[in-house]
Amino acid sequence: MAVEGASLGLFARFIEPMFDRVFVAREEGAIWTVGLAIAGIFVLRAFTAAGHRVILARVNERASAVLRRDLLGHLMALDADFHQAHPPGVLIERVQGDVQALGGVWTTLVTGLARDAVSLLSLLIVALTVDWEWTVVALVGFPLLVLPSVLLQRSVRRRAGAAREAAADMATRLDEVFHGLAAIKLNGLEGYQARRFDGLLARRVRAEVRGAAARATMPALVDIMSGAAFLAVLVWGGSEIVAGERTVGEFMAFFTAMSLAFDPLRRLANLSGTWSQAQASVERLRGVLEIRPRLVSPARPVAPPQGAPAVELRDVHLSYGGHPVLRGLTFTAEAGRTTALVGASGAGKSTVFNLLTRLVDPQRGEVRVGGVDVAAMDLRELRRLFSVVSQDALLFDETVRDNILLGREGVSEARLHAALDAAHVADFLPSLARGLDSPAGPRGSALSGGQRQRVAIARALLRDTPVLLLDEATSALDTRSEALVQDALERLSAGRTTLVIAHRLSTVRDADKIVVIDRGQMADEGTHEELLARGGLYAELHRLQFGETEDGPSASVGS
Repeated sequence: MAVEGASLGLFARFIEPMFDRVFVAREEGAIWTVGLAIAGIFVLRAFTAAGHRVILARVNERASAVLRRDLLGHLMALDADFHQAHPPGVLIERVQGDVQALGGVWTTLVTGLARDAVSLLSLLIVALTVDWEWTVVALVGFPLLVLPSVLLQRSVRRRAGAAREAAADMATRLDEVFHGLAAIKLNGLEGYQARRFDGLLARRVRAEVRGAAARATMPALVDIMSGAAFLAVLVWGGSEIVAGERTVGEFMAFFTAMSLAFDPLRRLANLSGTWSQAQASVERLRGVLEIRPRLVSPARPVAPPQGAPAVELRDVHLSYGGHPVLRGLTFTAEAGRTTALVGASGAGKSTVFNLLTRLVDPQRGEVRVGGVDVAAMDLRELRRLFSVVSQDALLFDETVRDNILLGREGVSEARLHAALDAAHVADFLPSLARGLDSPAGPRGSALSGGQRQRVAIARALLRDTPVLLLDEATSALDTRSEALVQDALERLSAGRTTLVIAHRLSTVRDADKIVVIDRGQMADEGTHEELLARGGLYAELHRLQFGETEDGPSASVGS
C-alpha cells in the first residue's frame, strides 16, 4: 500500500520534465526517458495494488472468522438468563452482521491509513518542492473542517448504532417467521407479519440513509475547499507564470500533485465517518464479550461420582425474576432406579432438570449427585453424567448419522448399529432415501415425531451416561410410535438412575418411586398404588385423567 501510494508522488514529479523538456524544450531523447519512467510507475502501481488487495482480503476474512468463532464460543458459554433476554435473531446479527460490518470498515481504514496517507504525503512533498507558497495557499482553508468533522462523527455513530439495532430486530423477526411458518399460514397472518417486517425495513432504511448523508457530508466539504484552493492557486500562480517567474512545467507538476492529492484527501476525510460507523459495531460486540457467565466451574473441582449415582435435592429454593418456582423442594432419587416427577403445570418439574445439569443454580439449598454438590464439580464433567431425552427432540440440519454421533469419533459400526437396533431407529432407516446418511432437515423436520424421538434415544445410548433425564418423551406420539419409543426407553433406563417428568400418569405407574410436586414443594411420594391409596394430590390428578377407571386418558395435565 505504501509503494502504491508513493507512486502517485513519483508520477506527479515526472510531469515537470514532461512539459518543460519534451513539450517546451522539445528534447527528443527525453521522450523515451520520461515515457518509460512514467510507464514503469504505472506497472509498479498495478502490481502493488493487486498484491495489497489480495493480502488485505485474506487478513480481513481470517480475522473475521476468528472473531466469529470466539464470539460464538462466548455466547454458548453465557447463562440461560442472558439467552432468555436476547432472542436468537439478535445474537445471529451480532455474530454475522456486526462482524461483517466491522470487517468492511477495517478494510477501508487500513487502506486509507496505509495507502491514501502515503499518497497524500508524497504528493504534498512534491507540491512543496515546486513552491511552498502555492502549497500553503491551497491548504489554508482545510483546518476549518475540524469542527464539522467532530460533529459529523457523533451523528454517524448514532445512525450506525440505530441501523445495527434495526438489523438485529429484522433478524429476530425473520427467525420467528420461518420457525413459525405453519402457524402463520393456518392463522392467515401473512399480511400481518409482512407489515411488521415492512416497519422494521423502513426503520433501517431511515437510519442507513441518514448515516450515509452524514458520512457523505465530509467529502463534500473537502470538495468545496478544493475548489476554493484551486481558484486561489490559479490566481496566485497564474500571475507568476504570466510574469515569467515560473515555468509551465512547474505549474503543471504542482497542479497535478494537488489534483491527485485531493482524491486521497477526500477518502481520508471520509474515514472519520467510517470510524464512527465502526465504533457502533465495536461497542455492540464489546458489550457482549464483556458479559461473564455466572455458572462456571470451581477453581478446584471435585471428581464426579462413579457408577449410577443417587440424586438428591435438599431444601432447594429458586425464583425467576422474583417469582418463586421452588419453595424448599426436597427429595431423593435412589441410585439405579426410576423416579417419576408429577404435578400440575408450573409446579417446578422441569426446573429440577435445569438444576441437576447446572443450567441454573438455586438461591438456597443443595443439589447433589452421588453425594457431591453439583456446584463443586467441573461443568463439563457434571454434564457428562446426564443424557436428556425430551418431548421436543433437538435435531440439527445434518444427516441422521451426524445427529446420533454428535461429533463423537472412534464409535465402531457394531456399537452404532447396536444403538440403532435398541432405539428402533433401524426399523425406519430402509424408508429413508439414503438410510443413515439421509438429511434430518431443519430441526429434524424431515423425520416424524416418533422417528426424532428414536434418534434422540440412540444418541443417548451412545452417550452411555449413568443418569437419564426423560422429559415427557412420549407425550406427542401416536400409539404405535409410543410403544416403540417406550420399549427403547426401558432398554435405555436399565442400570441407570432415571428421572422422568410425566404428564400422563399411565407412563409412570411402573416407576420405582413417584414424587408429587405442588407449587415448588414435594407434596407426596411413593409407588403408584401407595399414592392412590392415600388419596392425595396424585389421586386427584389420576381422577382428572382417568375418571374412576384406567381405561384411557380423558384429559392431560400440562407441565
